[in-house]
Amino acid sequence: MKKQKTFVYKCSACGHEEPKWLGRCPECGEWNTLIETAASRVNGSGFSGVARQGKGVPESIPLSSIDPQEGVRMGSGIPELDRVLGGGIMKRSAILVGGEPGIGKSTLLLQIAAAADTRGRVLYISGEESAGQIRMRADRLDIRGERIEIGCSGRLEDIETLLESVKPVLILVDSAQTLFSDQAGAGPGTLNQMKYCAWELISWVKERDAALFLVAHVTKEGLISGPKTLEHMVDTVLYFEGGASEANDGDSRFLRASKNRFGSVDEIGIFTMGEKGLAPVEDTSRLFLVRREGDLPPGVAIAAVLEGSRTLLVEIQALAVPAKGGMSRVFSDRIDSARVSRVAASLEKHLGLRLSDQDIYINVAGGIRINEVGAELALGCAIYSARTGLALPGGLAIAGELSLTGEIRPLRRMAGRLRSARGLGFPRFLGPAASEGQPESTEKGAFIPAADIRSAVRSLFKAPPGAGGEKTGGPPR
Repeated sequence: MKKQKTFVYKCSACGHEEPKWLGRCPECGEWNTLIETAASRVNGSGFSGVARQGKGVPESIPLSSIDPQEGVRMGSGIPELDRVLGGGIMKRSAILVGGEPGIGKSTLLLQIAAAADTRGRVLYISGEESAGQIRMRADRLDIRGERIEIGCSGRLEDIETLLESVKPVLILVDSAQTLFSDQAGAGPGTLNQMKYCAWELISWVKERDAALFLVAHVTKEGLISGPKTLEHMVDTVLYFEGGASEANDGDSRFLRASKNRFGSVDEIGIFTMGEKGLAPVEDTSRLFLVRREGDLPPGVAIAAVLEGSRTLLVEIQALAVPAKGGMSRVFSDRIDSARVSRVAASLEKHLGLRLSDQDIYINVAGGIRINEVGAELALGCAIYSARTGLALPGGLAIAGELSLTGEIRPLRRMAGRLRSARGLGFPRFLGPAASEGQPESTEKGAFIPAADIRSAVRSLFKAPPGAGGEKTGGPPR
C-alpha cells in the first residue's frame, strides 16, 4: 500500500497547496511563497480540513422553531460603544476593531472586559503583552477584574484549549496579526495565518453563546492590515480614530462602524483619553466649537451635521491663499478633498468667485471627519468668507446640501438641527428654503431660508454677489 504523504507545500499568500515545491504559485502568481506544511487530514466525506470532534451530520432547523432569545444583545457597559454597535454586543457575533498604534485599542478592550453586562466569564487573549503588563494597565485604569481570565499566547491550538476549559461568553483577542497555527504553515502575520485563525475563532463563537472582539492593526493608508476577506468574515468592523483639539490636547477618540450587520453605520462614538482610560463625551460642543466673543474671524462657519441619531455642531475653517507654482490645490483631510473641489467649483460658477488661482486649506475643529452632505453649505460659506475676507455673523449655524446647479437641496431632520443649535446658543440658522420639518412659527430672523447659494450669500453679507472687490461684499475678480 502506498504510504500517505504527511506534508504538502502551501502558498503563504493565497493558501494554494501543491504536492511538490514550485518556484511560483500557479494560483496567485507569487514567487517563493510555497512553504512545506503538514498535510491537512481528510475526513470520511472526502473534504479536506481539520475535522471538528464530536460533530455529526448537519441538520436544518425550521425558522419558526428557532428561539428568538439567541439573537439578544448584551450591554458593553460603555454607552458610546453600544451606540455604534446598534444597542449592544450581539451574541454569536464577531467584531473587528482597527486603529493606529497607540490609539487605545487595548485600553478599549480591557474596559469592555471589565464593564460588559454579563455574568459569564471573560477571556482576554494577548499575543503582544505579558500578563504582568496587562495587570499594570488594569491597575492604572482601576479595573479589578475578578471574572476576567488572561491568556498570553498567539498559538491557535493553545487558545482553543483555553476556550474549552474557560467557556467564556466574551472573548477579546489582541491582535489578529499575532495569531498562528501549526496547520497554516508559516509564522504569524501572514495572510493565510490570519484568515485561518480568525475563521476558527469565529466558528467557535458562532457555535456557542459567546461574542468575539478581534483587534487588528492598520496600514499607512488607514485600512485594516491583512486580507480583505477578514472584514467579510466578521459581522462588524469598527475603526478607532484620534483627533486633535485645543480643548483636550489631542486626546479625543472617535469610534466608527464601516460595516454592521446588526445596526447602522452612521453612528459615531466619541471619547476622550485620560489617566483612567477612555471616557465617553457627553457635551460635544466643547470638542468641536471654539467659544469666541463677538463675530467670527473670516473663513469660519458653524455647520450642523448629523452623525447617526444625534446632531453635532462643528466649526469648519477655510483658508484661501495664492497658488504656488500657478496650479491650485486643495488640502483637506477631515472633509473629502473631492467634495471641497466640487463646492469651490459651484462658487466659482454661480458667484463669479475666482478660486482657480488659489490654494484652499480646509480644517474641522476637534479633528472629526465629516461625511454628511449637510455640511456643504457651511463649507461653501467658509470658503467664500476666506476668499473675500468678510466674516460670517456670530450666533449663526448652517446646514444644507449644495448641488452643482447652485441650488440648496432639502435635508432630513431639520427640526432636530434647529433645536440642537438653539440649545448650544446659536439663535440664527441658515438652511434650505423647502426643508422637511422646517418650523413654520419661528421668531423673525431666527431661520434664514435660502433657495440657492447666491441668495444665501446675499442674506448673510447684505450685498449682491459680484458687486465689487474684497472687503466690499462681493467676490474678487
